[in-house]
Amino acid sequence: MRLITKLFLIVSAVVLAGCSTIKYNTLEKVGIHKRDLLVGNVEDTRDAQKEAQEQFQDALERFGNIVTIEDTDLKKAYNRLKDEYEDSKDAAEDVSEEIDEVEEVAADLFDEWREENKAYSDAVLRRDSENKLRDTEARYKEMLKSMKQAEASMQPVLSSLYDNVLYLKHNLNAQAVGSLRTTFNELEGDIGILIERMNQSIARSNDFINQMN
Repeated sequence: MRLITKLFLIVSAVVLAGCSTIKYNTLEKVGIHKRDLLVGNVEDTRDAQKEAQEQFQDALERFGNIVTIEDTDLKKAYNRLKDEYEDSKDAAEDVSEEIDEVEEVAADLFDEWREENKAYSDAVLRRDSENKLRDTEARYKEMLKSMKQAEASMQPVLSSLYDNVLYLKHNLNAQAVGSLRTTFNELEGDIGILIERMNQSIARSNDFINQMN
């Protein structure tokens, strides 16, 4: 189970209250700090990206079957392609929501870290903590950039899937399938880019998790 799911019963009441300070304080009382939450959110985002990869690959396979099989049942083909689009859209939304969670907790963590650095009386310890903060923020920004690139690469695929679903809906005939064949290679290329960028993002996420641990 994902970290956030595990913590649901602990924080549900305070989350509904909408106060992040209360949420963090509640979690800290059971030994869960912002650093732990950030690592958990990065893990959740990584897992959501893996699931999205699989879903988009399934959608591509389904699309390929539709345009290459001559005796395709067009009504059934439309329904299946529509289902793949909806599942892909849901997977993309999950990724975006997880990235939002990462950004929110990271911002709170780094703000807290900067404030706490001011409290040091020992200059050597303060400089060491400031250096670690800069290094962590730099690694985080690189990881987030990769996440955002992967997120952005989902949109052309979703747009193409939606266009083709809509076209097939309005043109349930063999000519329509023939027209869809011309877009298959483009869709295949877009999904290839998506998979590559997600692999890069997943790798950066794993590096960040290892460094934070």
